[in-house]
Amino acid sequence: QVQLVESGGGLVQAGGSLRLSCAASGSMISINGMGWYRQAPGKQRELVASITSGGSANYADSVKGRFTISRDNVKNTVYLQMNSLKPEDTSVYYCNADLIMLDRFRRYITTSYWGPGTQVTVSS
Repeated sequence: QVQLVESGGGLVQAGGSLRLSCAASGSMISINGMGWYRQAPGKQRELVASITSGGSANYADSVKGRFTISRDNVKNTVYLQMNSLKPEDTSVYYCNADLIMLDRFRRYITTSYWGPGTQVTVSS
C-alpha cells in the first residue's frame, strides 16, 4: 500500500519560516514529478511548487523568491522550505507525487497520490 506522509506544518508569525516534508512509501518502482499544493477555506486547491525527477522546479508567482522545493530521490521525499511567510500563505498544504508502479499484469503505470494535508497558519 502506497502512502504519502507530510510533516512540518504549524503556527508561525509573519516573516518566519517553516519546512514541510513529504515521504512516499510502499510498493513503487520510482517517482516522477512531486509537488506541493495548498487550499485555503472557500478557495480552490492551487499549485505552490513542483519538481521533476531531474530536479527542475516550478513555482507559483505568489511564492517565487520565498519558497524552495527540493527532493531526495533516495529517501523518496520532497521538501518545501518556506521563508518570509505571510498571513495569506495560511492554508492546508498537500503533497502530491506521480508514482510509477506495476499493475497486476506487470505493466508500468503512473498513478497520482496525495498526502492527507498539513496545516500552515501564519499570524500577523
